[in-house]
Amino acid sequence: MAAHTRLARPRRVGAARHPARGPLQPRVRPRLVAAGRVLLAYVGAEVSIGGWIVKFMMDIRHADGFDSGMSAMGFWLGLVVGRVVLGFITPKLGEKRAVALYILPTMALQLVFWLVPQFYVSAVAVALQGFFIGPLFPAAIVVATKLLPKHLHVSAVGFMAAVGGSGAAVVPFAVGAIAQAKGVVVLQPIILAIFVVLFGLWLSLPRIDKKRE
Repeated sequence: MAAHTRLARPRRVGAARHPARGPLQPRVRPRLVAAGRVLLAYVGAEVSIGGWIVKFMMDIRHADGFDSGMSAMGFWLGLVVGRVVLGFITPKLGEKRAVALYILPTMALQLVFWLVPQFYVSAVAVALQGFFIGPLFPAAIVVATKLLPKHLHVSAVGFMAAVGGSGAAVVPFAVGAIAQAKGVVVLQPIILAIFVVLFGLWLSLPRIDKKRE
């Protein structure tokens, strides 16, 4: 009996090291999938704008090649600046609240981009869009790490990055197929629809415990 007790004891100690893995497991997959969907929509919208903006400016706004290229540069530059500047503000507001506030002006700017047929207005609008959506990718990663147990952080981030990468391939391809059939003018309503879906997906993420905020 004593030998059996000594052999069984390490099992109890080992099981105590990760007491929450079992009960948490049913909640892990929906949270991981929800975060992955956010990045799928975000990266898809980002790459679609960056990839198609030059053609849109040339065909619809009748800009020359140089100006159209500069508008694309403005978008990517806005993305970098927004990721740096708003990166300091986001933790103070809380990631979930901050990103929701960033997506709202992004949708408004998309409406301006779509409905105001002026090149310079469109160029400024797309640069500001880049600024506001810049922090979304790192904020989504931070939120995911707060929603998931620590032992899954590495694999979860890898999964989310892979899903985001698939969004960078699938969404622009779908946008391009529609643009070839209907014309590049359909880019703007499609991007707006993606942002609306992104906003809904972000709001649907589970609440973060106050202890982990």
